[in-house]
Amino acid sequence: METNTPKPIVRRAVPGDLGNLLHVARTAFLQAFTAGNKPENVQAYLDEAFTLGQFGKELANPASTFFVAELEGVLIGYAKVNLVPAQTDVHDPESLELARLYVREDFLGLGVGKILLDSAMNFARLNQKKYLWLGVWEHNARAIRFYEKNGLRKFGSHPFPFGDEVQNDWLMRLEL
Repeated sequence: METNTPKPIVRRAVPGDLGNLLHVARTAFLQAFTAGNKPENVQAYLDEAFTLGQFGKELANPASTFFVAELEGVLIGYAKVNLVPAQTDVHDPESLELARLYVREDFLGLGVGKILLDSAMNFARLNQKKYLWLGVWEHNARAIRFYEKNGLRKFGSHPFPFGDEVQNDWLMRLEL
């Protein structure tokens, strides 16, 4: 039986997406990280990493690519991938970093995260990478379950400065 339920589409972000991309990024980040963190640390990170200027630089960086998920013309999530030299940690030319993957809370459970992850994996394969890796906050159990379900495995950890704290991110990877 066919349904008329609209399906999300994923495409590469373009400069004209910048304002909407930043809005989705800030919204999804707040939804994901407000609980369990000091409000002033969340705000400090937003003010540093989630600004129009910073996102404009990242979008213009040839070593970074953003994928946006749309549902009926509305941005509902995004992923950012990094080639060397934009990678935050591993810096292996045979790898692709999945630097961010966020879906607005009201669209969780629709498979948007999986579609974005698949887009990142396809991009890695097209660029002849051997593996995809990412860092995920050790206390983000939902994200860790999602990544494990999709074949990523922990291979290490690294410190993540967050306001006046240093948190721990698990490093996870998937062989392609």
